[in-house]
This record gives sequence, structure tokens and C-alpha cells, in this order.
Amino acid sequence: MYVIVGLGNPGEEYANTRHNIGRMVVEDFCAENNFPEFALHKKSNTFISEGKIGKEKVVAILPETFMNKSGTAVVKFVKSKKAAETLVVVHDELDIILGRAKISFNKSSGGHRGVESITKAIGTEAYVRVRVGISPATASGKLKKPTGDEKVNKFILGKLKSTDEAVLKKLSKKLNESIVLLISETREAAMNLCNTA
Repeated sequence: MYVIVGLGNPGEEYANTRHNIGRMVVEDFCAENNFPEFALHKKSNTFISEGKIGKEKVVAILPETFMNKSGTAVVKFVKSKKAAETLVVVHDELDIILGRAKISFNKSSGGHRGVESITKAIGTEAYVRVRVGISPATASGKLKKPTGDEKVNKFILGKLKSTDEAVLKKLSKKLNESIVLLISETREAAMNLCNTA
């Protein structure tokens, strides 16, 4: 069984913000693969949707905890280091340009609070992360991420512009294919598709 987690903050005020891109990607993935609508799972305080990719059971979850407490929701679904190998966490990534994404496995959080919370709760870094870029690029295509806590917070909690949404919509198709490959074939196949610009 695969557990796919879309990270973000709950509530209307955070909808459509850069920090909630993980949630949006997982919602798109579920819609694309005809999963049922998300329903609140009170015991774990998460929205949950269950479906199948090929013969593999998939549970998609959207924690209703705030980002830096994501681990408290995830640990209810991932109870061992073995189970963590089929955990897929989708989240926003400042170190990647908007419109690109990278799949990584068994890597450090890079300072992402939601990822840190999950690693601490499940006791391992050996899980898959789908890192979805949110930073702008310079005219020459180089990464131009904000610096300093205040600027970073303002940026990640800022709403996506309509041009950003169009870029994300295009990327979502590639991410959907990559996650399907990850589940039905191998991590490497998914990385080969996703991690190329």
C-alpha cells in the first residue's frame, strides 16, 4: 500500500498559496485517477481518499494539521520504517524554479518544516519526496529565491498568480505520470521522467 501525502495548511485563508502546492498536486492526482472525493477521517484529522493504481492500493491524505505538525497525521498511516518505503510526500520547494519538480528518496529535509515533522514522527528519512518548485527565475533562467525569514514567509504564504496556476497545471500532468510510474514501476523510472527539465 502506498500513502501519498499532500502538504499544506488547512483553512480557506491558505487555499491557493505557494505553501499549499503539495495539497493541490495530490488533489489533481486523485481527480486524474478517478479516486473518490476526499472525506474527513476524524481519528487522524486528515482528509482521505482511497483508490488503486493498477493492483496497488493507494491512500491519499491531506493533513488538517498545520504544516509544521504534519508528522502527527502521517504517523497514523505509516507505522514502521518498512511502511515508510512506500510513503510519498508532495511539498513545495524553494530551491526549485516554479514549473519544475524533483523526486528524491532518503534525503534530508532541506529546512522544510513539514518534512522535518514527518521525518521526526516516523523516525526515518527513507521515504520518497516529490519536491515541487515555487521560486521565480531570473531572465536567464537561474533560480531567484527570496531570502530572509520575513521575505520567505511572505512569499510562501502568498497566493499563486493566474500565470503561476497555468504553469502548475502543465506540471501537474507530468507529476501525475511520474507518481503513477513510481507506484506501478520503479522509483528510478519516476525520477527519470520527473527530474528532467
